[in-house]
Amino acid sequence: MSFYTSLSGLKGAQTELAVVSNNIANVGTVGFKKSRTEFGDLMSASPMSSGNVAGQGTRLKSITQQFGQGGFQASERALDIAISGEGFFMTRGELTGGRMSFTRNGAFGVDPERYVRDSRGAYLQVLPVDSEGNVTATGISATRNLQIPQTSGASIATSAIDVSVTLPQNADLPANRAVYNAANPYAFDRTDPNSYNYSTAATVYDAAGNALAATVYYVRTGAPGGAVTDSTWEARLFVGNQEVSSNPAQPSPAVPLQLTFDAAGTLTAPSGPTTFASAQPSGAAQPLNFTVDFGTATTQAGGPFVPTAFDQNGVAAGKLDNVSVGSDGLVTATFSNGDTIPLGKVVMAAFSNPSGLRQFGDASWGITGKSGDAQIGEAGKDGFGVVQSGALEQANVDITEELVQLIAAQRNFQANAKAIETANTMTQAIVNIRT
Repeated sequence: MSFYTSLSGLKGAQTELAVVSNNIANVGTVGFKKSRTEFGDLMSASPMSSGNVAGQGTRLKSITQQFGQGGFQASERALDIAISGEGFFMTRGELTGGRMSFTRNGAFGVDPERYVRDSRGAYLQVLPVDSEGNVTATGISATRNLQIPQTSGASIATSAIDVSVTLPQNADLPANRAVYNAANPYAFDRTDPNSYNYSTAATVYDAAGNALAATVYYVRTGAPGGAVTDSTWEARLFVGNQEVSSNPAQPSPAVPLQLTFDAAGTLTAPSGPTTFASAQPSGAAQPLNFTVDFGTATTQAGGPFVPTAFDQNGVAAGKLDNVSVGSDGLVTATFSNGDTIPLGKVVMAAFSNPSGLRQFGDASWGITGKSGDAQIGEAGKDGFGVVQSGALEQANVDITEELVQLIAAQRNFQANAKAIETANTMTQAIVNIRT
């Protein structure tokens, strides 16, 4: 029997070597939890025995995972998250029929459909929240896949432009006005600064949210003199590469808007918003239709040119600027239009017996009868740990401890091998006895 007793010891030492080797091999695995072998002795005794019997070896009782906290490694990614304290992230795998799994590996990324997944392709689960970030439903049935939108809100095409400027009353006529006469108007060229006095610019939007540059060029066409007390200017509006006509009935050639000021510098014409012709410059998905209003704030006065306003009512859909994960697990997206949208709270799960979880590999586990049902909650509440963004939990393997355990397992193996060798020697001696 000593052969089989020592053989059980060899097998036990071999198993322990395998477990320790696996721990060492996964030192660099994010979210990995080390395992420990637990053995029990084998006894054979009848009810009437005295109890003074030799054991029959050892047996493997279990390989138990140790869910102690691992250290953190800093990361520059917001979707690299770690749990400080108790709990697991909950994921749901599409390739496994929607099977739930639980992990401490917080290395998540975004797929082409903007869903947040782990390296196995499983979706990170969150609880729904309202606009203030408060959870609106709890429990496993309320969880959903986290999706990060690329845009926020809807684009609105520019339909009205409000412009206000102060034009100098002593402004000169452009240099090439010298060739001006009624039969031969001067040639305006926006690339030639000598053909206009001043300019202002802003951005307008089409229905698809495409941004287009809008520029107004101001050209003085008349100054007071003799019986003439009014001053006249032309306002030429360009959107993108196209000049827009102030006369809807004559889109081409474009008609500039005429601005008239009285002797006091008050704008007398136009007296209200002007409807411009429809225009679709390069880069615009659809034609633009808008009015331009210079309002009562546009004046002519002594002093320099002062652009006081250039406003428009179009907006582009917000583009994703940033994603953040709070310590309470709240995922928030920030967009270029100023919108800040709570997307959900990362689900936290806990178990009465984590060691009873079934290992799936890749630092993920599944529910079993021994683990008990998952208890769902929020980070930082009811005993759950807090979430740290920009960090990953490393394996909880102490390499020094594992190397010492490796040496101990090797010694155990050698000792059992020596016991078999001794038993073999004794058996051989008995066989060689001669009578």
